[in-house]
Amino acid sequence: MTAALDIDRVSHSFGSVAALTDVSLHVPRGGFTALLGVNGAGKTTLFSLITRLYDNTSGTIRVAGHDLRRAPRQALARLGIVFQSRALDADLSVRQNLAYHAALHGIGRAEARVRIAEVLDQAGLTDKGGDRVSALSGGQTRRAEIARALIHRPDILLLDEATVGLDVKSRAEVLALTRRLIAEQGVSALWATHIMDEIQPDDDLVILHQGQILRRGRASDIAGRQGLTQAFLSLTGTPA
Repeated sequence: MTAALDIDRVSHSFGSVAALTDVSLHVPRGGFTALLGVNGAGKTTLFSLITRLYDNTSGTIRVAGHDLRRAPRQALARLGIVFQSRALDADLSVRQNLAYHAALHGIGRAEARVRIAEVLDQAGLTDKGGDRVSALSGGQTRRAEIARALIHRPDILLLDEATVGLDVKSRAEVLALTRRLIAEQGVSALWATHIMDEIQPDDDLVILHQGQILRRGRASDIAGRQGLTQAFLSLTGTPA
């Protein structure tokens, strides 16, 4: 089966500064892959390449089998994106934001109404559809952004530090929603984070540091007996 996301030997530089070096990773269909790295590790640069904010001139990126450089429209259509920075119009209602995003994807009004009801239910926001985004809590806003990313029924969600700025309860809710979507809807997810307690033992884990992948595999295998925190500190050379 074609992977949801395949990245093969991707590098990127800003002038003479290397941001990514020969990065390769694989997100299977219906899988959750955690991309773990401290701030500045290269996570956002990688997401910018996957979403074509930057052009990948080195290596290949395939989304649901579509080569990002050769067939960008088809590849990007299979992505649902939640960036670290907020992307909703705070002065519009949640439903209006979703309707606008549906229109951008060429979804007709009748079908958009069906899909909006669907994603609001999935995100646990059915009773918030008419509320302005500015009236939502931080966690509700993040869930609304996930609903927005789902409106065109993508193959994979990209979530770049999706829990930044949230309290512990809201962080758990956003992460639980993402995991539930994988289990119930079959969507895949690439979850970028610097927070180790967001990672479960059975997760597929990729550790990114200074633009390079240090380890990838099952989180419990990488952690071993020493635990994930100590394993990460050892791999990155970070003082305890």
